[in-house]
Amino acid sequence: MDDQYRSTLINYVTKIHFGYGAVDQLRDELRSLSVRRPLVVTDEGVVSAGLVERAMDRISPYELFAQTPSNPTEVAARRAAEQFRESACDGIVAIGGGSPLDMAKVVALMHCHFGPLADYALIRGGLPRITDALPPVIAIPTTSGTGSEVARAAVIIMSDARKLVVASPHLVPRVALCDPGLTLKLPERLTAATGFDAIAHCVETYCSPVINPPAAGVALDGLARLAANIERAVQQPSDRAARWEVMMGSLQGGLAFQKGLGAVHALSHPLGEFGLHHGTLNAILLPHVLEYNRPVLGPKLEALTAATRNLGIGVPPEVSFRRLLRRLSLPGNLAALGFDASKINEVALKAVTDSCNVTNPRPATAADYESVLEAAFG
Repeated sequence: MDDQYRSTLINYVTKIHFGYGAVDQLRDELRSLSVRRPLVVTDEGVVSAGLVERAMDRISPYELFAQTPSNPTEVAARRAAEQFRESACDGIVAIGGGSPLDMAKVVALMHCHFGPLADYALIRGGLPRITDALPPVIAIPTTSGTGSEVARAAVIIMSDARKLVVASPHLVPRVALCDPGLTLKLPERLTAATGFDAIAHCVETYCSPVINPPAAGVALDGLARLAANIERAVQQPSDRAARWEVMMGSLQGGLAFQKGLGAVHALSHPLGEFGLHHGTLNAILLPHVLEYNRPVLGPKLEALTAATRNLGIGVPPEVSFRRLLRRLSLPGNLAALGFDASKINEVALKAVTDSCNVTNPRPATAADYESVLEAAFG
């Protein structure tokens, strides 16, 4: 195997082992964190795929919580937190896509922070209430999309059905083990949808008005990797180089979260309350949000066009993403997902209050969000 793709150690935001064989570092990392009985937070699909068995090979004892919903909920997190306490666990290993990884962060939070979870939500001023009194979390992503393994935020559906963001630097997993080998058997549709999620992260963090040149550079490089490799990863799922590049692009999108996200996520969070897939929503919304933001992006548009040149030389990024959506056979609009158009106003009102709305490059009102949703509906 080319040395370029072997596991390497990265320290940026958190400790990251990246590359083929990275998951084999789990035993040593558990030992370095003095974790003797971890709770494994995952979902049934990951268990069925044999990925928990692969990651936890020769590690004993551990407890298993595999009931993470496709959109993590406060109710499920409380059950997992109870199992953590009752089983005398001392750390968490999160294995899966964004849902198990976000769930693990919330479980760690609930173990030492009490009261309604909504009190810790970003829009409720919860960030300073979250302390470092958390059990250690090791994150092992099995998809290339969310970047949650290096992110300070978790998105969760509260007990009152609102989908809110809980965020703090203390929620960043202590270690991330990013092994592209765990994604080799990921279905084409999921590879495409999660890959588009990563693309949306890179685009939105780069376009955010927050001043952070290092994060902007990371986001732009991640976007270029994703644009050059996502189709190959979908069409040739066993292509190890393409899988490596797409996972790196996903990781870079997560590392760039320091700049904040934007209108795509401000909309996809409330849309997710209807059980719609997050990555697919981002894929549909991204071209429409780029069109809305275009008047204020200035030179950033040129940089985005250059980074996505593999999708079409000189083609505007929103056009490139719309064409990519079709080539990857993803749903082209919200109607195709079964979204009820009568809920547009409800979603728009929630988007205005979402924490991601604050860092969209162009201010957006509820009326603006309604217009974007109507264009994305079909």
